[in-house]
Amino acid sequence: MTAIAGPPAVTMTDLGQPRRRLAKKIFRTAGSVILVAAIFGFAVPHFASYRSVWASTHAMTWPQALLVGAAAAASMASTWFMICSVLPSIRLREAAVANLGSNAVANTLPAGGALAMGISWAMVSSWGVSTAQYVLYTLVSGIWNVFARLGLPVLALAVLVTATRPGAGLIAAAGVGLLLLAAMAVGLGLLVRSEAFALRAGRALQHVLVIVCRLVRRQASFDVPGSLLGFRRQAGALIAARGWRITVATAAANLTLWLVLLACLRGVGLSQAQVPWQTSLAAFAFVRLLTVLPLTPGGIGITELGLIGILAAGAGHQATAQVTAAVLLYRAVTYLPPIPLGAIACLAWRYAPALIHARTEPAPPRLALLAPCGAVRRNLVPELLLRWLNVNAVGLR
Repeated sequence: MTAIAGPPAVTMTDLGQPRRRLAKKIFRTAGSVILVAAIFGFAVPHFASYRSVWASTHAMTWPQALLVGAAAAASMASTWFMICSVLPSIRLREAAVANLGSNAVANTLPAGGALAMGISWAMVSSWGVSTAQYVLYTLVSGIWNVFARLGLPVLALAVLVTATRPGAGLIAAAGVGLLLLAAMAVGLGLLVRSEAFALRAGRALQHVLVIVCRLVRRQASFDVPGSLLGFRRQAGALIAARGWRITVATAAANLTLWLVLLACLRGVGLSQAQVPWQTSLAAFAFVRLLTVLPLTPGGIGITELGLIGILAAGAGHQATAQVTAAVLLYRAVTYLPPIPLGAIACLAWRYAPALIHARTEPAPPRLALLAPCGAVRRNLVPELLLRWLNVNAVGLR
């Protein structure tokens, strides 16, 4: 008599995995919250009190405030042009809606990055962008933004020598950035040009990621060589056709973000003699390189502390309050505006799609918005690599 197989037994290990994952998420979230609270509660007031910061900000004139607002608007718009450079089928107003809507979610909700990815995918897919195109956008924009973060310290070092003697930290950061930039550029070039290199690199990366998954007790269910070959075919054509445009747009998006910082420094009354623009570029480049690793969401806390520490050291004790005010103003005008604008963009996309896209198509069901992103992560690229590139991507999120 043939035995009838019953359902697979559920072990205590299987039951304990969700609890361990939840515990890890809670631990990471709590660690980030504690770090941010310590920075804003103890470290930032060590440089200047919030009362003196408010006084410095309140002393700004209307022309100075308009200069800061114009710089912030230009920085925001440069991101939209960057999206259009990687996704040529997307119009500028569509890029603006997707960028603002996803950033509003990422800046306000816990675990907002994953939700923002779902929102941006839902928006662009309703305008005819395929899943493969969205994944290609995420990877290419993420890689190019990492290139920009690695190259900025080199540029900053070159311009800083015209104003003052650069510090050892910036020299070291520029050296590390230059070496990593050269290695990544050569690796990407070989990956696009040689299928054999893509296979060898895929096998090596597969081996490393399998070891990582074993260490974190996660199942390694991905095909890195196949993913790299697929990326090579799609990215090669995109880079050949629009590589220079993507490079210029990415550089403009990063440099206009620095111009917002410079406008805030000048807006609170700091002169070229107190904080040279070369020093502000060096501080911006160093902190951007420092926040490649996402220790806190959006680098919040770490960015502020790094900029204040570097700029205040060169400006002198008397200008510390103004430096702190400028940095906090810079973070406010780049972090807060996308929240209300993104809410308006989401409402327009949902209830007035004709204002955004003339040839409207039915939007995906609300309950299925996040499903395609999960499929993208599981089937096309390794989750750990895509998650890191997502953090460093410029554009839809």
